[in-house]
Amino acid sequence: MTETGTSTDWQSWQESWDRQQEWYMPDREERFRVMLDMVEAVVGPAPRVLDLACGTGSITDRLLKRFPDATSTGVDLDPALLAIARGTFEGDDRVTFHAADLKDPDWTTRLPHTSYDAVLTATALHWFHSEPLAVLYGQLGGLVRDGGVFMNADRTIDPGTPRINAAERAHRHAAMDRAKAAGALDWAEWWAVAAKDPVLAGPTAERFAIYGEHADGDMPSADWHTRTLLASGFGEARAVWASPSDSLVLAVK
Repeated sequence: MTETGTSTDWQSWQESWDRQQEWYMPDREERFRVMLDMVEAVVGPAPRVLDLACGTGSITDRLLKRFPDATSTGVDLDPALLAIARGTFEGDDRVTFHAADLKDPDWTTRLPHTSYDAVLTATALHWFHSEPLAVLYGQLGGLVRDGGVFMNADRTIDPGTPRINAAERAHRHAAMDRAKAAGALDWAEWWAVAAKDPVLAGPTAERFAIYGEHADGDMPSADWHTRTLLASGFGEARAVWASPSDSLVLAVK
């Protein structure tokens, strides 16, 4: 998606990432809407936001379109997705992006601020296993200001409902098969396209050296997230939205 002889069409990369993610999560935009509803409800329409594990800046994009007076700090380790994010928001002084490994105990020192009105993340922390995720939540307890919010929209699995889980998975995968037959790109295919792009080929090779193909953590239940956030210094926490496979957990400091 690099324009011949000119510059990269970052907006096209953003749109292709959205389509690829929606293949897995047809309710993705609804999750974002509820997330921003709750940002406005709790901290108002001009928040200082940390876009945690920001990827291409999907949350930041929707945040600034809805709240023009907001500011966003994006943090991620993926060099290819960060390249798309930086290219997309180049020249927008409301946005900064920083490379950091969230498993590094000192990752917060790379941030430009010591506190945020809202820390938001989506479809990212399922890469963590429960123990390092609990450590990360403890760090976030110190980053969110008093009265501020943390929200995590991601895949959650309740081990106590195996028949519901199996039925949901079968139904979701049948829909994914139909979309694939109609031309949707899956995760591996999207990255194969990125690897052939003259601008993204290098960062894509670097990200696979860092991550490998993919890494799924424990994907604990929404109740686990709630309990762990409460133990990490948040005063209230609960799921504020759910689909059969995903949840949006909100915690207020």
